[in-house]
Amino acid sequence: MRAYISKLVISAALVFQLPALHGAGAGASPERKQKELEAAVVAAAAAPNADLTKLQCGNLVYAGNKSSICFADKFLGEVAHTTNLNVGLNFTPVKLDSDDVFNFPFCVWSGEDTFTLAKKDRDNLRKYLLNGGFILSSPGCSDPKWDAALRKELKLIFPEYNLVKIPMSHPIFSVVNPISQLTDKQGKTAFIEGLEINGRLVMVYSKDGLNDVSNAKGCCCCGGNMIMESILVNVNVFTYSLLY
Repeated sequence: MRAYISKLVISAALVFQLPALHGAGAGASPERKQKELEAAVVAAAAAPNADLTKLQCGNLVYAGNKSSICFADKFLGEVAHTTNLNVGLNFTPVKLDSDDVFNFPFCVWSGEDTFTLAKKDRDNLRKYLLNGGFILSSPGCSDPKWDAALRKELKLIFPEYNLVKIPMSHPIFSVVNPISQLTDKQGKTAFIEGLEINGRLVMVYSKDGLNDVSNAKGCCCCGGNMIMESILVNVNVFTYSLLY
């Protein structure tokens, strides 16, 4: 792999799935969600040694104890099924402000409501993406507050780069699954954006949603939008991130 993240091919990440990340149903209060996320962070910090034989996908914990409870990991199983990649099938919570984040070749980044990253979060995110890491991101339930916060943070961290619309001719739409068009759940044409640094795509982002919420346990996102081809896109993005 690239630069000092070369060790990510056999990632030092744990294969487990925290029940706390899936306990918040559609009627859960914000207070309950916050307590469950805090419990997940504590459990992640106390986890046993990792399985070093698999490529792992991190679920970023950022801005204190914020993280995703509405991003499905089903696409990891599809990657394992359709490619020869030895992939861990579950997300592993990882703190953005810790050195552990550099043990992951690929992370998902999602959440709800507004947020502000701490300096260590910002420093690590810049270092991670400049040195071989890759992030797949979209807000939980198409939350416009989260979308606005992410765009603000990216401009602070990468003032010299912008999120731009990715053309359908890009390899992320063909590397495994051929995708000719993106549609949202209303049947309208959708698009995804990307952050490119020095000619390398390092982040894929959708304001509508690549979270595949129908396969995310304990999450309904009844008011949110979603890209219907999200699993196919996510399989392609994960594979692309390791090949290019």
